Amino acid sequence: MPRTFVAKKALQFTESVIREMTRLAAAHGAINLSQGYPDFAAPDAIKEAACRAITSDVNQYAITWGAKPLRDALCRKYAKYNKIQADPEKNVTVTCGATEAMISALSAVINPGDEAVIFEPYYENYGPDVILSGATPRFVRLREPDWSFDEKELAKAFNRKTKAIIINTPNNPTGKVFTRAELEVIARLCRKWNTLAVTDEVYEHIIYEGEHVSIATLDGMAERTITTSSLSKTFCITGWRLGYSIAPEKIAGAIRKMHDFMTVGAPHPLQVAAAALMDDPRGLFENLSREYLERRELFYPVLVETGFRPIAKPAGAYYVMCDIRPFGFRTDTEFARWLTEKGGVATVPGSSFYRNPRHGYGQVRFAFCKKLETLRAAAEKLRALPKPPSGKRP
Repeated sequence: MPRTFVAKKALQFTESVIREMTRLAAAHGAINLSQGYPDFAAPDAIKEAACRAITSDVNQYAITWGAKPLRDALCRKYAKYNKIQADPEKNVTVTCGATEAMISALSAVINPGDEAVIFEPYYENYGPDVILSGATPRFVRLREPDWSFDEKELAKAFNRKTKAIIINTPNNPTGKVFTRAELEVIARLCRKWNTLAVTDEVYEHIIYEGEHVSIATLDGMAERTITTSSLSKTFCITGWRLGYSIAPEKIAGAIRKMHDFMTVGAPHPLQVAAAALMDDPRGLFENLSREYLERRELFYPVLVETGFRPIAKPAGAYYVMCDIRPFGFRTDTEFARWLTEKGGVATVPGSSFYRNPRHGYGQVRFAFCKKLETLRAAAEKLRALPKPPSGKRP
């Protein structure tokens, strides 16, 4: 019998569609509103701090679970802004981005036969993360137009096998900010079934309506929550790959082992630089929402004007999901490729955010974390879109 060299788990998901659309945008010279990274400069203070760290020879391994200055600074920040009390020696692990924080966390707590609940539409990494960690994903829909969930449907997804639920707030791709009441519903189920909440809070400082609530602060949740986040979005340094997790001591110990043998550690000089800005953010945490709100208010009306149908105005993060069915394309992928190649603007097909791709055939996601002039240029391209092959214009 011939041997199959590719693992079965590698056949259960595709490469990243988001990153594929960035490559397609580059190939066609399109404006990249697909991948969620800024096209403007990181703060001078953090770049200067990185240069100082490198020239000061902070160029060797940090402690595996993170340079102490950064772990200390993270704990001070979380006590002030998130109301989470953490010990830098017992609870914090610095990772290579929130991406690694999530897979390290899930790998540390999942056993074969466990299940993990995922809200969909979901950031495309979560499905593969659950599969790679050995769990079976259970999906619960966020319902249009306000991206709310049905409490009964969520309750049915929990059972004695439910080891974890992944919560992303503010949410990618929908821009939803989970309310305190919604998080209380999730917390009750976690307490009932002794389930862990694994959060992704990378957009915590980008809020337009509502408030950011870390579920770890709710009653009975500190001991059953793994909070993951990163500095990528807050400090505009997505290429630095600095993330972290905050977890109860025993779980943190397991996460540190996973992290150690996955990556050894995150870049030492960049950790030291980030610690400097974390302790002296110069209003960054407070100003981030205002700066992205300006971008939302510029770009959202353009989508409405040009025939896209935004499903909901994002309350946080910097994405907006749109209904593209009026354009008459068979699938979202066909539309996204046409928009990139013929319209000069790259977006992400909605199918990449659903377990069943058909649920996203009529949707795309735009990222508006760009310079104002970039968004204005994209607006002009959307206003000048050629007639689609279907002959329909919304």
